[in-house]
Parts: sequence; C-alpha cells; structure tokens
Amino acid sequence: MLERISRRERFDLVIAWLAISIAFSLAFSGGVGVWMGSPAMEIPLGRYLLYLILSMVTVGVGFVLHELAHKFTAMHYGYWAEFRKDNLMLLVAVVLAALVGVVFAAPGATLIYGAGVTREQNGKISAAGPVTNLLLCIPFAFVLALTAWLGPTAWWGQLLSLTGMVGLQVNAMIASFNMLPVSVLDGRKVLAWNPAIFAVLIIASFGILITTFYPVFL
Repeated sequence: MLERISRRERFDLVIAWLAISIAFSLAFSGGVGVWMGSPAMEIPLGRYLLYLILSMVTVGVGFVLHELAHKFTAMHYGYWAEFRKDNLMLLVAVVLAALVGVVFAAPGATLIYGAGVTREQNGKISAAGPVTNLLLCIPFAFVLALTAWLGPTAWWGQLLSLTGMVGLQVNAMIASFNMLPVSVLDGRKVLAWNPAIFAVLIIASFGILITTFYPVFL
C-alpha cells in the first residue's frame, strides 16, 4: 500500500495533517480570543498542548484516512490519484482557528488523473471520504460511552473520555464540512450522483456533529 503513496504525497499529507491539527487544537482550546481594546486572552499552555496531542491523533486518523479513501477508491476504478495540499487554505485554517476559534478545514484535495470518470464513479469516490469519517465515529463513540458507563474515574479515564469526544467531533466536522453541496466539496459530487445517498450522509454527518455539542444525549 505504501508504495502507492509517492514521496511528494506523503510530504503533503504530513504538512496538511500538522496544520489542521494545530487549527483544531486552537479551536478546541478557544483560540486566542481577540477583544477590542484588550490584550488577547492567553491559552493555558498545558491545556493547549493536551488539545494539540489529541488533535494530532484524531485529526491524523480522520484526515489521512479520509484522503486515502478517496485515493484508493479512485484506484479501484483504474485511475491514479494523489493528495495535494493547499498552502493558502492551510494558512487560513490556522489563522481563523487562532482568531475566532472556528476551523475551516479545506487543506487540499485528492486529485484524480485520467479521463472518462463517470458521474457514478466520481460520486462513489467522493462519498468514500465522508463515509470513512462516519465509520471512525463508531470507535470514538464507543470509547466515550464506555467511560460514561464506568462513571467518575482517575485521570486516565478522563483522558479517554476527552479523546472519545474530540475524535467524535473531529470526524463529524470533517464529514459534515465535506458533505456540503458546494464548490469542489464531496457533497456536490455525491448529490449529482445519488440524491438519496447524499441525504443519508449529510443528515448522519450533521446529526452526529450536533449531538456532540449536547453530551447529555451521548
């Protein structure tokens, strides 16, 4: 499998992974909180480092597998595909997260090389990414549910609970954002291929994402 990932693609994946991990860690820790007429609020170093590590793990899994799902689905249909980072959008993601605590995660795209891609193939290739993130929500939700069932525990239990929540939110965010039917995002191509599957995926993505903000339902 690794031989199908070129050196340049690996480099682009690593840089994009680091950049959006930083963006998510800033968002989860509240950003820098710029206020009119007041100095920026400081982020406690320990809290930020914790969210950075959690983001690197959860974003690393969610983002990398999302892009590889696109790649290997395209290769299944006989096309070559490689991820290419977008430096400007990576910068925008980090700056927005730092200033307002919002992640706009459009780190790049998996480009498909070859002619004759059908609407159905394009839709399935596009759907593979969000479907992967939705599947990744399952183990993180299990971890979260398990720690809730065990009740108050030591620090490691609290860390597991936080990992489950962050992993669930990150994958739900990635799936939801990519399922928007606009521009070059996955949702537009899935909608053009199969509106029913588009509806299922976007409802599932936003449903899980909204639920994560109301932990009483988890």
